[in-house]
Amino acid sequence: MSKILFGILIANLTLFLPGCVREVPPKESAKPAVSKPAGEHTLVGEKNFLHGYEPLNPDSTVNMVVEIPAGSNDKWEVKPSDGIMRWDMKDGKPRVVKYLGYPVNYGMFPKTILPKEFGGDGDPLDALVLGPSQPRGSILRAKVIGVLKLLDKGEQDDKILAVIVDSPLREVDNLAELNRDFPGVTTILETWFTNYKGPGIMEFKGFGDVDEAWQILSASMEGYHTVHEAEAAEVSR
Repeated sequence: MSKILFGILIANLTLFLPGCVREVPPKESAKPAVSKPAGEHTLVGEKNFLHGYEPLNPDSTVNMVVEIPAGSNDKWEVKPSDGIMRWDMKDGKPRVVKYLGYPVNYGMFPKTILPKEFGGDGDPLDALVLGPSQPRGSILRAKVIGVLKLLDKGEQDDKILAVIVDSPLREVDNLAELNRDFPGVTTILETWFTNYKGPGIMEFKGFGDVDEAWQILSASMEGYHTVHEAEAAEVSR
């Protein structure tokens, strides 16, 4: 993709997001979950970010924890060891992605552990949620529409794609509708996620449909329960 075309796509997304914010106040689509920062590089929620929230709602929407708001470059993540959100450190310094800001709200699904057969390494399942930028630590109610399939240094690194239910994208049910109603968005996602770590690191393997996304999410929820049932059994011995 040419630099000119990429610039146009990013500019369009930049214009699109502020429009979303004007139409839909963040309070309608997110539940502030943060009680207080616990130090400069730590965020503690009202509940444990990993264990305190359900991944699914009765209406088949999903809950996602925002680690990196759309437009931000600061790399925060929920640590599976304690469910607290921390600024990721690299070489003793807070990690900042040296690229354009994230084009989506990036985060994780609570009560999930991605299984090894899907490229998991004991971490929660990644989520990419399209819509207005939301504060770090928010719990978003979203609708799954597909999966972005990536390789990170040859290792599977798929990410579930969803839309905020109270946003201009609320009528989108799948990737075909996203491409029809919001042309260019999937191209932006492909371009951003294959370049933000530098050349030759991330490889785009295509997009998967809603059914494939739910298969990964269901396996990750099962993976969480398997791990924690085993831990509970070990403690009870």
